[in-house]
Amino acid sequence: MTLRLSIPWRDGRAPVLQRRHGGGQSKVGAGATAGGSRAPAKARRREQEAGLKRANFGDGPGLPTLLLLPQLLILLFFFFIPSLRALMQSVLLSDPFGTNVQFVWFDNFKMLFASSEYRQSITVTFWFTVAQNVLTLGSALVLAFATDRIVRGRSIYRTIILLPYAIAPAIAGILWAFLFNPAVGPLAQVLHSFGIAWDPNLNPTDALILVTLAASWKHICYDYIFLVVGLLAVPVSLMEAAAVDGAGPIRRFVSIALPMLGPTIFFLTVMNFIYGFFETFAIIDAVTKGGPAGATNILVYKVFVDGFVNLDLGSSAAQSVLLMSFALICTLLQFRYFDRKVNYGV
Repeated sequence: MTLRLSIPWRDGRAPVLQRRHGGGQSKVGAGATAGGSRAPAKARRREQEAGLKRANFGDGPGLPTLLLLPQLLILLFFFFIPSLRALMQSVLLSDPFGTNVQFVWFDNFKMLFASSEYRQSITVTFWFTVAQNVLTLGSALVLAFATDRIVRGRSIYRTIILLPYAIAPAIAGILWAFLFNPAVGPLAQVLHSFGIAWDPNLNPTDALILVTLAASWKHICYDYIFLVVGLLAVPVSLMEAAAVDGAGPIRRFVSIALPMLGPTIFFLTVMNFIYGFFETFAIIDAVTKGGPAGATNILVYKVFVDGFVNLDLGSSAAQSVLLMSFALICTLLQFRYFDRKVNYGV
C-alpha cells in the first residue's frame, strides 16, 4: 500500500512523499532538494523578506542621493555647521564685535561650573523638565483613555484636544501669563478667592509652576496623538475577553492597554525631555523672562541671555555645548536603563 501526499512548494514544484508500509522507508522527490540547492541567492533573500515591500531605485546611487539631498542640506547648514561653530567658539574669548579673539582652552567651561548661577540653572532645568514630562504624559494618557471610551462625538473631542498644537509657543505663553496674572487674570482671581497668595512675578515657586503648566499644555496634544494611535493597535479581542471576565474599563486600560503602550510611552518620554531642554524658550521668554531671581532661567534661555543680551559669546557657546551634552546623556541613560523594560511584543 502506497500513500502519496502532495506538499505545496514555494518554487512551484510539488514533491511527492512515498511511504511503504512494512519497509519504513521514505523518499522525498528529488525536485525539493535539487530546487533548494539550485535556488539563486536573490530568490532566497526574497523568501526571507516575504511580506516586506521593496523599493527599487535602480542600480546607481543617483536617485537615492537626490531624494536625500534636501534633508542633508538642512542638516548641514542648520545643525552640523552651527554645531562645529559652537565647538570652536566655546574655547575662545572674544569681544562682542569679534575684533579681539583669544584662545583660552577650557576656561569658559571652568567658569561655568564655578558659577552658582549656572548650577542653579541646571537644577531648575532638571526639575522643570521632569515635572513637565510627568504632567504632559499623564494628562495625555488620561485624555486618550477618556476619548477612547467616548462613542458619540469622539472626533469633536479629539479635534478640540489637538487645537493647542496649532498655537505658537509664544502665543501660548502670553495666554497663560494673562490667565494667571495676579492683577487681572481670571484664574489668579479664583486662586485669591481661596486664600492662595498667587504671584508669579514675585514668588519663584509660582513662576516655575506657571511655566510648567504652560509648557505641558502646549505639548499634551503631541503625546495625545501617539497614544490614541497606540490604543487603536491594542487587539479588541483582548479587551473584550477581559470585559467578559469582569474587568472594568480602568482595569482593562491599566492591565492590558498600558503595557502594550510601553514602546509609545518610552518614545514620548525621550521626546518630552528633548522638548523640555530645547523647545520651551519661547514660553519662558513670554511668561517670566527667566525670573523672578532666576527661578525659571532654564539652560536654553540662559544661552540666549548670555549670548544675545550680555554678548558673552564664548560662555554662550560653551553653554550650548554643555546643553547638547546633557540632552545626549539623558537620552542615553533612558535607553540604557528603561528600554530593556519595554515590551515590544503584542
